[in-house]
Amino acid sequence: MSNQNESRADLLVCGTILTLDNENTIIEHGAVAVADDEIIEIGTKARLQEKYPGAVRLTADKGLVMPGLINVHTHAPMSCLRGIADDLPLMTWLQEYIFPREAGLTSEIVFQSTRLSLLEMIRSGTTSFCDMYLFAEDVARAVAESGMRAWLGEGMFDFPSPNYGKPDAGFAYIDKLFDLYRQHPLITITTDPHSTYTCSPKLLARIRKQADRHNALFVIHLSENADEVNNIRKLYGDTPLNHLESLGLLDSQVVAAHCVVLSEEEIELLAERGVNVAHCPESNMKLASGVAPIPALLDAGVTVGLGTDGCASNNDVDMFGEMDTAAKLHKVHSLDPTVMNADQTLELATMGGARLLGAGHMIGSLAPGKKADMIVLEFNKPHLAPLYNIPSHLVYGARGSDVIHSIINGKTVMRDRKILTLDQKEVMAEMEKIVKDFR
Repeated sequence: MSNQNESRADLLVCGTILTLDNENTIIEHGAVAVADDEIIEIGTKARLQEKYPGAVRLTADKGLVMPGLINVHTHAPMSCLRGIADDLPLMTWLQEYIFPREAGLTSEIVFQSTRLSLLEMIRSGTTSFCDMYLFAEDVARAVAESGMRAWLGEGMFDFPSPNYGKPDAGFAYIDKLFDLYRQHPLITITTDPHSTYTCSPKLLARIRKQADRHNALFVIHLSENADEVNNIRKLYGDTPLNHLESLGLLDSQVVAAHCVVLSEEEIELLAERGVNVAHCPESNMKLASGVAPIPALLDAGVTVGLGTDGCASNNDVDMFGEMDTAAKLHKVHSLDPTVMNADQTLELATMGGARLLGAGHMIGSLAPGKKADMIVLEFNKPHLAPLYNIPSHLVYGARGSDVIHSIINGKTVMRDRKILTLDQKEVMAEMEKIVKDFR
């Protein structure tokens, strides 16, 4: 740490500090000191105010300061499809309603729809997310404007894309994305084969080579429901997971979204290969895909993060709601109230997500030297009183609307519920125009 950073702080974020570090340190009447994009010190409010008198102070009445939430699987532009095709099976929903509408997408629709999702994510406490969709350059353009942190990539399929056309052209498009954002402080490009049922073995292998060339994550939907597993068995003689194993594609670069239908042997294989799993309980429930064996995956040592999926299958991107659902879903499914306790569920939405993205050294907890990504919740509310256990309140009681401040990479992105990087009225007006035309 530089002497310059030690002598000054730009920002003091004050309140009860929930660090979520290895010791689960909680500091009442505390503060987090930020210089540039980094946390430089955590301590008592009185001491840090005295040490850094020139720092801007961000606080709240009975405020809780905690790491920002990390949404490890979503499709931000799908906000334009929110509610357009509900109450349908996965493959019917996807092939008869979503894919045909996506064929009419444009870069402007994607840009504006992404901005709408970013507003929702910021307002509900998400500071980082992992996105797979079309027109990824326009997704990135919206993310850069918002000040959020994102891992994002262009979805790849065997059939032509409304963005780049034939699959061959997709590789040049993705290489361009890597070149554009290689040095960006907030945007990391990923490689994104949609699934084993939309990507041939040859395409999967080629995408993996591109991922290796750029040292990038390989993000894929995997074993989302029984129909998918049965169809892949018919096509390739094995399950989606074992199909990827036979192609030599499984390792710690892989982020596998959903993983609902798994055998005990496949859980062991995921652990052995270091594959990361993105759990999306609300989407899985809505599409009746099933319940992913998350407790068993965690027991096996698999890294698991929490995601919302897109607004067309959720229908929101509120990670506080997702935590509540995740904890309760696994309790009722196992008939065991001790499963997925509040601490474990909160971990999925913070450090679990950070580790999944290969960013545990940067985000997911509050500690000196880490990036200054944090949120402040107002706990002076009837539904959050009395306070006995902070993780319990965060998982079972808090709502996205309780978040009042958001700091990402050291910059205040939302203050007193007002987003400072995006004009909400303008975004909403643009979406009204798009929906009218898109309908």
